[in-house]
Amino acid sequence: MTVNGKTLQQGGITMQTLYDSDTFAVLHIRPDLPELAEGETAPAQELHHAQMQMPRHGFEIVDKRSGKEVYLDGSWAEMFQKIILGWQQQTPTQEEVESTLDSYAGLAQNPVLVH
Repeated sequence: MTVNGKTLQQGGITMQTLYDSDTFAVLHIRPDLPELAEGETAPAQELHHAQMQMPRHGFEIVDKRSGKEVYLDGSWAEMFQKIILGWQQQTPTQEEVESTLDSYAGLAQNPVLVH
């Protein structure tokens, strides 16, 4: 089991492995917003354009048993992020993590092609 594993940046997107076991993998996927120096602000038009082209942050849960994945974004991602924050405050057992991830496995419909 790996928790808070590797981070990969590619094409304006950051992917961070949050969890990796024999059964599941969880990735946090988020767009890289333009970095600004302290006190500096981006022109509103430039920031709006960057946000329009970049995907919202989300979580990819890979069920290694079935070879399928589900991508959570929007309110699903917000709910899942609350679960992760709870795990950070009160460290769960691997069985508790796997049980929670298993509850999302039924949503996994997309076959994993590369991971």
